[in-house]
Formats: sequence, structure tokens, C-alpha cells
Amino acid sequence: MVSYEAFDQDVEINGQTVLTIVNEGMGKFSAAYQERALNALADEGITDPEPDEWYPQQAWLNAFEAIAEELQPHVLDRLGEQIPDVAEWPDEFDTVPAGLQSIDEAYQRNHRGGELGWYRFEQTDDRAGTVTCYNPYPCPFDRGLIRGVAKHYASMDSFVFIEETGSTCRRNGDDRCTYTVYW
Repeated sequence: MVSYEAFDQDVEINGQTVLTIVNEGMGKFSAAYQERALNALADEGITDPEPDEWYPQQAWLNAFEAIAEELQPHVLDRLGEQIPDVAEWPDEFDTVPAGLQSIDEAYQRNHRGGELGWYRFEQTDDRAGTVTCYNPYPCPFDRGLIRGVAKHYASMDSFVFIEETGSTCRRNGDDRCTYTVYW
């Protein structure tokens, strides 16, 4: 399994998530990035996304891939980092471990149908843990997402650092990546 390939063709992503990422996430970079994202979606048959509609995850992933190819993968890292601030997110907690555990809940809320994949967090020390990502999203997006969640819940004086530490990686055709995050 490689990045940008849905585990199941029946999986869908909700329109509110698409709109939030395109309008608020990409819009924070520039209007040109936002326009490029909308064009990539249109190329996949998603024109004028509606918040209450559901769209094929594969079409969304194809648009992500086009964005990464044109605007460089670091854009996906920065986009992932913004997700906790722009997406509907469970927020009944205020610690980094609870925030990292919530990634899976948010993912499950915003996707449906078929084999979705998951995110799993395990705390390994007072201020460290691992997040295993079993999903079709690209590595830069997940790294940014994990960093963004940790920063969102970490104290102001914390330095958040993330590194890939697993023996498998989607870049190499595997189905999961594992990251260690320190805060």
C-alpha cells in the first residue's frame, strides 16, 4: 500500500472537511494555493463541494497528490499542522496525550464506509509517545498533523519534535508509518 491509494474504494470524506481544508487550510497559504486545490478537486469531479455531502476519498487523495506534486510535499506538512485549528475536532481535554489519541476519533468522524484505516497513540514517557498511522494519507501530511496536535495541547514553553521511528513507511510501499513525538 502506498500513499494516495484508498484502502477501500467505498470510503468517503465529508464535504465540511474538504471545504475547511481548502478554504481555511490552503487559504492561509495564499489565494493561489486555494485556487490550485479547488482546481485539483475539480479535476477529480468535485466541483463546488458542499458541507453536508460526502465525496470519494480516492478523489480527495488524487487531489492531494496533485497539490503535492505542484506545490511540493512540504505544503502537505504545513497543511497537516493546521488541521487541529481549522477542522472540527474533539476538544473535551487539554493534554498532549489526549490530543494525540483524539486524532483517530477525528479521522473516524470525517470518513465513512469501508476500510478507513486508523491512528494509534501510545505514551512511552512523561513527555513522549508514538503515533502509528495506518491510512492512505501521505507521510508529510501525517507528520504535520501529529506536530500540530502536539503543539496545540503542549504548554507554551514546550518544544515539539517528531521523528519517524518505525521500521515501515508508506513511502516505501508499506501500509503504515510510526512516529515518535516529544513535547
